[in-house]
Amino acid sequence: MTAHGDLSSILGWVSIACWVVVYSPQIIENFRLKSGEGLSVAFVSIWLLGDLCNLGGAVMAGLLPTVIILAVYYTLCDVILLVQIYYYRWTSKREGPSMVSDVAPDITTVGEETPLLSDSRESSREEFSVRREFVKFGGALLFVFAAGVLGWWISGYIGKAEGSPNSPDDHLEWRSQVLGWISAALYIGARIPQIFKNFKTRCEGLSPFLFVFSITGNTTYALSICAASMAPKYLLKNASWLAGSVLTIFLDVFVLCQFFYYRSVERGNTQPLS
Repeated sequence: MTAHGDLSSILGWVSIACWVVVYSPQIIENFRLKSGEGLSVAFVSIWLLGDLCNLGGAVMAGLLPTVIILAVYYTLCDVILLVQIYYYRWTSKREGPSMVSDVAPDITTVGEETPLLSDSRESSREEFSVRREFVKFGGALLFVFAAGVLGWWISGYIGKAEGSPNSPDDHLEWRSQVLGWISAALYIGARIPQIFKNFKTRCEGLSPFLFVFSITGNTTYALSICAASMAPKYLLKNASWLAGSVLTIFLDVFVLCQFFYYRSVERGNTQPLS
């Protein structure tokens, strides 16, 4: 395998490691709070549609089996998030009207919040530290990079008997291209309702690691495509996946900026006056 092939494979495996764990922090956060109100239902629903289109496009384009398996996994995780949101709403309604507002799909607002999210906010004010958060993010990224390199090494060791890999396929298949562009548009559009929801909830109940792993996974995925080949036809075949990855990175960075802004403001509001 060439140096470019090795780099592409390593970046691809790091991306896979990111996408394997990307949903876990938010699923755990929802379970911890017994609430899914930090997430926008529109965000998860549109993301689910994007993953379904991505799955269909990957199958039609004959992409790697790992890509197809991951697409199935993403779809299942989207469904889990939606189940959490509606399950916790249902249980909250059974426990009493004080736990939930019955008016809007996005229940929690700044002026009208559930006790669970209110308690979470008080806890975050006491515990939030920018330095501590960056240390946590750094540790998480170190983990996924190590896992990705390990996956690349294992795959290379097992695949030695298979000989040299084929050169990147630049054959265009129009149906997969259409689904690829639709999924890219859905991934980009999904972030918009979440960003607007964050203005209301101040990112309460939202795990920043969901977006840290998403940014890292999209970045390494786009770089792995470019490292594999810079041939115009190959880049054109993967243009929708590149566009979807690159543009969502900017929106995910915006969400992280929201998170740090609101945490810093809330932490500042709890400081004693001098």
